[in-house]
Amino acid sequence: MNASRRTLLQTALLAAAGIGATPAGLAQGDWPQKPITMIVPFPPGGVADTVARPVAEALSRELRQPVVVDNRAGAGGAVGIGFAARAPADGYTVLLSLSSISILPEADAILERKPAYQMNQFRPIARFTADPTVLVVRADAPWKSLAEFIADARTKPGTYNYGSSGNYGTMHVPMEMLKNAAGFRMTHIPYTGAGPAVMALLAGQVDAVASGPATVVQQINAGKLRALAHWGDQPLAALPGVPSLQQAGYDVKFAQWSGLFVPAGTPDEVVRKLRAASAKVAADPAVAQVIEKAGSPLAYLDAPAFQTYWNADASTMTEAVRKIGRVE
Repeated sequence: MNASRRTLLQTALLAAAGIGATPAGLAQGDWPQKPITMIVPFPPGGVADTVARPVAEALSRELRQPVVVDNRAGAGGAVGIGFAARAPADGYTVLLSLSSISILPEADAILERKPAYQMNQFRPIARFTADPTVLVVRADAPWKSLAEFIADARTKPGTYNYGSSGNYGTMHVPMEMLKNAAGFRMTHIPYTGAGPAVMALLAGQVDAVASGPATVVQQINAGKLRALAHWGDQPLAALPGVPSLQQAGYDVKFAQWSGLFVPAGTPDEVVRKLRAASAKVAADPAVAQVIEKAGSPLAYLDAPAFQTYWNADASTMTEAVRKIGRVE
């Protein structure tokens, strides 16, 4: 066999085996070449899942590969977020997380346990929503206003309870912030996600929840739940007439935002493509309609602005968790 034929044969064999025939940069440029997994660290039915499904479907169209939602619930979101942090940084695992991603590392520090992840293990891609938490009770509850709710809770400390998505999660922290500001006590009952917590409220197992609007607005409109207040600083389009805690005299704010992340080592070219696809998804009226119908208006931020927002939010959440202290 002459030298030129031998070289051609070796090149063909290497290409067939996928070894050395394609430069790494070209391989990244061809991303994606297979389905992408979107980790959602909460069970179906909650805010994260409500945002993730239409976003995943739209990303599938933009990227021309299936984006498959994988609900990995547990520990207030730590199970799924930790899984995503340890995933290969190749663009084939992304994370759709809530603001709990800013909370849980500090909770781990307070509990003196090994952290499930650190925030620097992720790169932000896009923020999609930023909803104020809403305080809701059953429609047949005796409280018609926030003032009645707080007054009753003050006179019967520890008698009433509230459900959440887990210790230090995005339903636990805002309620603890309100309790500290208003000076009352309630018993905390953690669940595996917002969906189960709201179902517990409807079933009469808990007396209240603090939830993103998307999880409760349909039940409110159906007359099954009543909204008493929200943690925002602007009126809620989905719940007109519901007052803010600031209007009631409590300087407490909390946003249950949702955002897309990738592991920190993900190649820049993959990040660029994900950012471009996410921008198109956020501009898609069909996506906005689905999310807004669920009670979560789009509040899109591209990666640089999202990083700034995330840094500020993490600072606020760290302070809130330190005030809550140790919770087993």
